[in-house]
Amino acid sequence: MPLDPTKNADWQIAEAAKKHMKTSQQLAEELGINNEELLPHGHYIAKVDYARVFERLKSKPDGKFIEVTAITPTPLGEGKSTTTMGLLQGIGKRGKKVTACIRQPSGGPTMNIKGSAAGGGLSQCIPLTEFSLGLTGDINAVMNAHNLAMVALTSRIQHEFNYTDEQLAKRKLRRLNIDPRNVEMGWVMDFCAQALRNIIIGIGGKMDGFMMPSKFGIAVSSEVMAILSIFSDLADFRKRIGGIVVAYDKQGNPITTEDLDVAGAMTAWMREAINPNMLQSIEGQPCFVHAGPFANIAVGQSSIVADRMCLKLADYHITESGFGADIGFEKFWNVKCRYSGNIPNVSVITTTIRALKHHGVNAGAPPVVPGRPIPKEYYEENLKWLEDGMKNVIHHIGIVKKAGINPVVCINRFHTDTEEEIKLTRRMCEQAGARVAVSEHWLKGGEGALELADAVLDACNEKVNFRFLYDMDTPLRKRIELIAKEVYGANGVSYSPEATAKAERFESDPKFKDYTTMMVKTHLSLSHDPTRKGVPNGWTLHIRNFLTYGGARFICPVAGNISLMPGTSSDPAYRRVDVDVNTGKVKGLF
Repeated sequence: MPLDPTKNADWQIAEAAKKHMKTSQQLAEELGINNEELLPHGHYIAKVDYARVFERLKSKPDGKFIEVTAITPTPLGEGKSTTTMGLLQGIGKRGKKVTACIRQPSGGPTMNIKGSAAGGGLSQCIPLTEFSLGLTGDINAVMNAHNLAMVALTSRIQHEFNYTDEQLAKRKLRRLNIDPRNVEMGWVMDFCAQALRNIIIGIGGKMDGFMMPSKFGIAVSSEVMAILSIFSDLADFRKRIGGIVVAYDKQGNPITTEDLDVAGAMTAWMREAINPNMLQSIEGQPCFVHAGPFANIAVGQSSIVADRMCLKLADYHITESGFGADIGFEKFWNVKCRYSGNIPNVSVITTTIRALKHHGVNAGAPPVVPGRPIPKEYYEENLKWLEDGMKNVIHHIGIVKKAGINPVVCINRFHTDTEEEIKLTRRMCEQAGARVAVSEHWLKGGEGALELADAVLDACNEKVNFRFLYDMDTPLRKRIELIAKEVYGANGVSYSPEATAKAERFESDPKFKDYTTMMVKTHLSLSHDPTRKGVPNGWTLHIRNFLTYGGARFICPVAGNISLMPGTSSDPAYRRVDVDVNTGKVKGLF
């Protein structure tokens, strides 16, 4: 690859790499996917029929399972997707049959400040334009399925308002007695549109709908997306879709998509989206892209079916979890592994020198403000900030070790990092009981990730003593306490009166016993306060409310203020995205 990431933008590198892409047919042949299992979307992108692959390879032993997480990041992220792609390339360069799976990017972050999550530099998932701008339409299907449920709800409210019971009966409808003041769902779109967080709908006459408050969330916060991440087969998917709670009746009983006779049609919209998408790294290793749920609110993982399929197809499979080990890894550990039954051999903790300095608040490191550039002082050697900030990565090493999984710390090296900074980070991580590898995959591709690949391959040979943090019969508030203390480092948990009442109801009702616990918390701190960096001491996790996802079967304790609809910054990425009118090619993506 002749391009230099220090001089060329990601989209330029991705565009140059497209000239050397393997066709989907070639990738499928190399991976052992049969023609009837391949569902092409052009020459270089294809869906794969996971159910056929499962059936054909059900007796084949699984490959080694590798999870990628990170420390508590700066607002710009620390290159977890780039590390995933670099590790994929590095293991590929070692001659191993390897796959990776990452989440599909939301249009919101892609057009805002975080980019498309394809990786970066010489470690990217390509083709970048298609990856970033809708791919094969899975998120569009999620939006259509989700919004169809809202159409069913709002039209039913209108009809029940306008018609008598006898008139409803003539239309073979029974009165659901929906309470318009107690609607669980809102609408979704795939952009960060803060102006739509709270809206009024139904303005006009009685034929224009029932006037009521409503709201929009970003598409990846939809429960439909969460279900796409955790379902096991089509029957399971259909059942979960039918369990989505849309609203409540005037007695407080849930109204589901099944009650609204819309669950079947929602599943029909998702019939193609349930199959994983196959793309590739810049160096030609297969990378699957499937599902993209929020990690702050939902499970934050690519799909279980994609991982299961890849574990049958490859000798080594890499999967990425959203955000740091306190959020994404905790949900991978206690939710995804519980649902899937797949136990990882290794967890890679991505860290950067700049992020560690960012946590050196006690040593005087200035804050990194969301939406603004990293302060220039972060790119100068400062061992004092770094040593103070090391507490954060050591804490994350401890989280992974609590699960009985082998941790490997990846120092995602930037060209501004000094040798003394690297030495200090390596020494302190090794003292904490982790393997450590310096990786320059962003700058050098797979060749720069060989040290990381070797460390991960070596760790895969060690025994794993995997254990969940809690059993499913553990009461809800005890689970929250364990997560707060053992994962976040809190002293304890407090609850608002509303949250206490809901927790008591959940714990007393047997139907919630098999619901998993899905914490809602900022990714910018181990605590629920995004301004508290490093490893905060002497604090209490405050739960202000609970969300329930009846189809996904999640109970979501809400700590702090998390919005289902993020806002767009004053300098969003879309300002730099355009199309070359002579070639039709997109430029400016990152």
